[in-house]
Amino acid sequence: MTGDAPKVADAAAVAAAVAAAPGWRQAEDGALVFEHQFPSVAEAVGFLVSVALHAERHGHHPETAWTYRDVALRLITHDAGDRVTQRDLALLEDLAALPR
Repeated sequence: MTGDAPKVADAAAVAAAVAAAPGWRQAEDGALVFEHQFPSVAEAVGFLVSVALHAERHGHHPETAWTYRDVALRLITHDAGDRVTQRDLALLEDLAALPR
């Protein structure tokens, strides 16, 4: 990640990215959201470890919630006025490819 201001993604790019990311949707506030119940707590935690590794590589981190087998992720860029940016779309592409 560079020190440059994040580039806000246009609506068409966001729609295309969400359409290509099974299990993801765009919330009313614009955030990209993933919610999933895993078969076990261990699988939920394993998924979150994978999310963390990808987030570190991108230098961009989702909001996360984990309760037992339930995992929720939200992608939005706070330093872009809580809007979806190219950083979110790049991370979404990687996270959507993770096994679950």
